[in-house]
Amino acid sequence: MSLEPKNTDNQEIDLSQISKKISSLIDSFLMSIFKSILFFKKNAIIVLILFVLGSGLGYFMDVTIRSYISYLTVTPNFESTDYLYQKIRTLSSRIQEKDTEFLKNTVGIKQTAAIKSVKVEPIPDIYTFVGSKEANLDLIKLMAEEGELSKIITDPITSKNYPNHFITITTNVGISKEAVLDPIMKYLEDSDYFKKIQAETVKNLDKKIVANDSIISQIDLVINTFANKKGAGNDKMVYYNENTQLNEIITTKNELVMEQANLAIKKINTDKIIKENSYSVNLQETKSVNGKQKFIFPIVFVFLFILFKLVQSFYNSQLEKYKKLQ
Repeated sequence: MSLEPKNTDNQEIDLSQISKKISSLIDSFLMSIFKSILFFKKNAIIVLILFVLGSGLGYFMDVTIRSYISYLTVTPNFESTDYLYQKIRTLSSRIQEKDTEFLKNTVGIKQTAAIKSVKVEPIPDIYTFVGSKEANLDLIKLMAEEGELSKIITDPITSKNYPNHFITITTNVGISKEAVLDPIMKYLEDSDYFKKIQAETVKNLDKKIVANDSIISQIDLVINTFANKKGAGNDKMVYYNENTQLNEIITTKNELVMEQANLAIKKINTDKIIKENSYSVNLQETKSVNGKQKFIFPIVFVFLFILFKLVQSFYNSQLEKYKKLQ
């Protein structure tokens, strides 16, 4: 019975101490805000000058030092994806080394000084990748069981098998397609091995198209023969209808016609080793600090001034303490 009042008193003391600490923290916080207001009031002219100077310098930097991005969307044909990445790596290395002789004479780039970097990356398209081959679907299922699907989609081994890829060229001035992009595409076409593969592929496509045309012509002849016999009242047509032979012939023709259309498109797409699909030139880069220095410089200048004042205040206070000890 005698312990209960003591516990109550202790709890009241603890609550009182906590309340005082919270009140002290609030007072300290409010005092910090008040000191900040006094600081900016006292140094308002200096802060304003620094802000104007920073804005002016940042605007000048944004105008004079710009960065542009140009894109090429390409499709590697004849399983030349690794070849594409190797060629871009070589080109990137020569750009970093500022090998203007290679860039100008070997590649044919006219605005060599303008190029800052070049890189290639896949355009994720898991649906096309899965739909192109049944084996790809099985591969994705197998890999999904061992890890997250999102990681698998962006995995370099998987992503290199996507049909389309981005080539990104970063420059410090505006460029023209004829001066930079066209020479890069010509450089990517420089492969004797893949040119032979291309020639054989086109030859095989032509043979397949001719063979399909011949089969379609024969099917048309058979269908016309059946039609003529039916018109003549030949009852044998009933036999063929009942056994669906004519329907199968018509289905085969439709499949061949669809295949001919796909082969014609494939032939168009295989006219290059690395097929250019689209391009964009001189898009101003807005990542990082590009175009934002007019906002960054004033903040940096004011921050450095505040830091200087804090160091100065610390130095003066320590100096006073040091003098008292002497």
